[in-house]
Amino acid sequence: MKSVDITISDHAAIEIQRRNIRSEDIRQVLNNPQQTLSIRPGRQIYQSIIEMNSKPYLLRLIIDEGTPPTLVTVYRTSKIQKYWRQS
Repeated sequence: MKSVDITISDHAAIEIQRRNIRSEDIRQVLNNPQQTLSIRPGRQIYQSIIEMNSKPYLLRLIIDEGTPPTLVTVYRTSKIQKYWRQS
């Protein structure tokens, strides 16, 4: 598993704390996302299904690709089908 060096924006840091998202879950998605989606040139979404309190959630990380990449924001949602892309 590769390790990703990333800068965390001030907004993302606030959202991580406010939404009580575990850093282990963020690292897991960064290093091994189940899906990667391009939303526009230079911006990606890394997403994976995680379990919290015995319920599945989709953890989505919005990444600006740069040197180094920047975590713009992060959130989890129970609306997995809305965001999950079937291949």
